[in-house]
Parts: sequence; structure tokens; C-alpha cells
Amino acid sequence: MTRIMARRLNARTSAALSLFALWAALPQLAAADQPRAPAARRPNIVLAIADDWSFPHAGVYGDPAVRTPNFDRLSREGVLFTRAFAAAPSCTPSRAALLTGQAPHRLQEGGNLWGTLPRAHAVYPDLLEQHGYMVGFSGKGWGPGRFEAGGRERNPAGPSFKSFDEFLQRRPAGTPFCFWIGSTDPHRPYDLGSGAKAGGVAGDVRVPGFLPDTAVVRGDLLDYYDEVQRFDRDLGALVSALERAGELDHTIIVVTSDNGMPFPRAKANLYDAGVRVPLAVRWPGVSRAGTTVDALVSLTDLAPTLLEAAGLRPPAAMTGRSLVPLLKQTRQAGRDYVFVERERHANVRRGDLSYPVRAIRSNEFLYIRNFRPDRWPAGDPELYLAVGPFGDIDGGPSKSLLLDARSNGTGGAMATFVDLATSKRPAEELYDLGRDPDQLTNVAGRPQYRAAQERLRKALAGWMRETADPRATTDDDRWDRFPYYGQPEK
Repeated sequence: MTRIMARRLNARTSAALSLFALWAALPQLAAADQPRAPAARRPNIVLAIADDWSFPHAGVYGDPAVRTPNFDRLSREGVLFTRAFAAAPSCTPSRAALLTGQAPHRLQEGGNLWGTLPRAHAVYPDLLEQHGYMVGFSGKGWGPGRFEAGGRERNPAGPSFKSFDEFLQRRPAGTPFCFWIGSTDPHRPYDLGSGAKAGGVAGDVRVPGFLPDTAVVRGDLLDYYDEVQRFDRDLGALVSALERAGELDHTIIVVTSDNGMPFPRAKANLYDAGVRVPLAVRWPGVSRAGTTVDALVSLTDLAPTLLEAAGLRPPAAMTGRSLVPLLKQTRQAGRDYVFVERERHANVRRGDLSYPVRAIRSNEFLYIRNFRPDRWPAGDPELYLAVGPFGDIDGGPSKSLLLDARSNGTGGAMATFVDLATSKRPAEELYDLGRDPDQLTNVAGRPQYRAAQERLRKALAGWMRETADPRATTDDDRWDRFPYYGQPEK
């Protein structure tokens, strides 16, 4: 097990684990002495991030119901990742983890939705700005939350601009830039029937196994696809802007999502539908066009990747690992597992309680540790303060269908889908991905899976210790006490 964890965690990460008190200083110290790459070789960097877009909902991944020609083009001209995972299934902690290159549990209040991101945790746009990059963002940056509460004067994604075009117009000639384009698509709410009006065909929709195959659900998925396609059109505008500026072939373009789709048992859950996301990277002159990478990667890997691409050494506090070797078609050891987690999503449990979970995913299995199985995973059945009943599920036709069935006592197959989305879960879950890709049948405790369950349990516990997860040593529910800035004070 020591050898396994050694492969997964590099020396930078291990050095930071026993220095919890120095987190505030490490990023700044690490950045201070870093050499600049020659200016002519420093690439521009643009990250385009969708809001609630799941794998595999893109044409290049084989989904017949959604049209994504611009994402497909960038994938063909760059590197397409097929096993990429957000660090958390929730906007704020996922974006914080991407920006800092750190696991959410290391970010204090940054691990909650509608929290803050303490200034002590350095973010890659700030580090690039310190070394000559012009930085900025448009749309949805880090958040939702209150960055001022963390001691910051601006959004962690950088200074705000009305558009990418405005940013390019204000950029001094010859200055490398780093820009974050944050869409609000395909986040709910949707215009009912918009997918069908846009030409979507209900018969082409692949309904995941955790949702009932009904006309309501198929229509809801088509509306979701329509917003994915709108995000894709924005990608086309991004590429056109770079072409007009003469910068397309001097720019690394990263396209991904913060977490999975806003449907029951997807977003806010650690199953693949909540954390597995599209990812493509176009790096002209470095990556070979048309490359596909099947290695397990985390969005925490993006911050160290982009810093290394700019000629900087990532700070020791980052737990993510640079993807540069993979982008250069080099095999990279230690990609056996990926780790995901969540704390409080919406404030939907009496007492402001979170639903703490950690998970480890390999190519064969998903193992989940529910730390508070006595709590409702999707929120309390009755309204507490935010959203509504089972408030960790975004409102929409699919959720309403399930809640109506629950209220009416509908049995049979519909009861199974209600249970999958809302019922309490055991302390341990294990899914055999080869037999059960939708993760519907928990095989934890079955004799034939005992060895796999024990192996993954130990690997997860080891990662939690080595990354200084408070729940590995002091399980004090601290995330329950952090402020929730998405509602008035009680």
C-alpha cells in the first residue's frame, strides 16, 4: 500500500502534509523564486468551463442526441480525456479545487457550496499574473460564494471583464494572457420544451439507468442538451476571437465542466454522473492532434499543468499532478485512482448539516465512504432553509416526477428510482463498474468483493491521511459550522 500511495502522491505533496500551519506561506514562497520561461515561449491560456455538464454528453464521446461541433473540433485538434473527474460534485468547491490545484478538504470554507476561498490558498491566475501574464474572467468565475469573506479583493478567477473580446482589446501587445470563460450553461432552470424546438429527437436520448425512461425525463434531457449546445456555440465564438487576434495557435485552450448534470442522483453525488466530466486540451505545437487519453485524471491537475506550461514550478501545497507528460504523449505512473469528495452542498438539513462523503475510483470499481449515513444524502424530505424538499437535487421536471411518485406512494419501478435518488445510504458503497456502469447495485459486503473493498478502503484512508483531510484525524463536522452565504442570516 505504501508503494501505491507513493506512486499517487509526489514529493511536492508529501512535503506539505505535515506543514498545515504554513499553508498560508507556501504558495507565495513557492512562487517567489520561480524562473520565468522566455517570453516568446510562454503560451496564452484560456479555460472555458461549463456549469453542470456531464460526461459523455458530447458528439465526440458518441452521444447521438447532442451536437457539439466546436468541442469536437478542439478535441480533434488536441487531446481528449475520457476519464476526467471534478474534485467535487458541487460548483464552489469544484472551482476552488481547480483554481488551487488542491483537494477541497484542504481549503477550509472552500469545501462548501456558497462559502468562501481563504486568501491563504494561492490560485493559478494570481501566480501567473505575478509572472507577467494579464489575467481575467467573464461570466461565472469561482463561486457561488462571497470571496470578500476570505480576505480577497477580487474573484479568485481574476478581474472581471464583460467579455473575452473586451479583454483582448485591453491587452498590451505581446503580453501573454490567462483568461477564464465561465458559462452558466447547462445549469438549470431550462425553458421547457426548448430541446425539442431546437430539433432534438427524444428517441435519440440515452436515459441513464438511475432515471426512469419516460417522456418527461427524455424531454428534460433534451432541454439539458439544448443548453450544452449553447455552451458549444460559445466555444465557437471563443475560437473565432482567438483567430481574429492571431492568437489561436499560441494559446492553450482547456474545455471542461465544474461537475455533473443537474438531475437526481447526478450533481451533488459522487457517482460518475455527478463528477465525471468532459475534458479536452488543445496545445498547438506540443500536443499531437487527435490524441485520446484514458488515464484517470482530476481537475485539480489543471492548475499545476497550466503553471508548468507557463514555465513555473507549482507550489508544494498543490495535491494535483501536472498533466504535461500526458499532453506530450508520455506515460505517467500513478494514475491508478482518482479521488472525489463532498461536504455541504445546499443548506438543506436541519442544523445546517453537510453530507460528508469521500470516494476512490479505479477503472474497475467505485468505493464510497458515507461518514454520516444517518443523514439524508439529498437533503431533508421537508424544506429547511434553502431550495426545498430534498434540496440537494436541483428542481426540474425529472425531480418533480420522482417527488410526485413519492408523495402518491407509487410503487413498482418508480419507487426504485425514488429510492436511488433520495433514500439514506449505508456507510460503505462499492460498485463493480464493468457489470454496473450506472452504479445502481451496491455490492459492499458481498464475499466475492471483500478483497477489492478492503483494498480501496485502505487506499482511500491513506490518501485522506497524506493529504491532511481533517476527517481522517479530527472528524468534528467543521464544515457544518461554516457560513452559508446563499441565504439571509437566520
